[in-house]
Amino acid sequence: MRLLLVEDNVPLADELLAGLQRQGYAVDWLADGRDAAYQGSSEPYDLIILDLGLPGLPGLDVLAQWRAASLVTPVLILTARDSWAERIEGLKAGADDYLAKPFHPEELFLRIQSLLRRSHGQANQPTLQAAGLHLDEGRQCVLREGDEIQLTAAEFRLLRYFMLHPQQILSKSHLAEHLYDGENERDSNVLEVHVNHLRRKLGRSVIETRRGQGYRFGASPA
Repeated sequence: MRLLLVEDNVPLADELLAGLQRQGYAVDWLADGRDAAYQGSSEPYDLIILDLGLPGLPGLDVLAQWRAASLVTPVLILTARDSWAERIEGLKAGADDYLAKPFHPEELFLRIQSLLRRSHGQANQPTLQAAGLHLDEGRQCVLREGDEIQLTAAEFRLLRYFMLHPQQILSKSHLAEHLYDGENERDSNVLEVHVNHLRRKLGRSVIETRRGQGYRFGASPA
């Protein structure tokens, strides 16, 4: 899942970047509201974390521009703890959730997880469930019929995206756009390798190849 973090407090941004990457997210970071207004509407993000006190263009104005342009990407705003008015204005402007500073990073991670599941019609349960599999996002492993299957970091990122999009045909280019940040090279051959690794661990029928189209996740594990 690819996220955009818009935060001008550099120490906080560094801490959040490191934590989000450990959680298996590809993250782009911006510190200026003008840059965020453009990039948020032009890149395929799965979720945006938006601070309201930004240089260049206030966060509320950035959010208003996105929603006026019919951008439906979930947005979680960061606000000052004592600014209830900011929280209300943010929700009115189209934010999906908010978190008051200071906060514990674990709360942010859980809110992101909940928003992503909700935006894809998934229940917010202890594990992400699809095709008979249970993905433990905290431990980054799969549970199936009582067995625990270990995943590499890359396998976890790919499987989580598949499980949030069951039965959908996903092209290699689409997957690459959502699994890598803007700084890393997007190699479709590497994706094919990870798909094959998942098939060996979970059963070949779990991920179907559609020639000329991409992959479809959601068949019953074999």
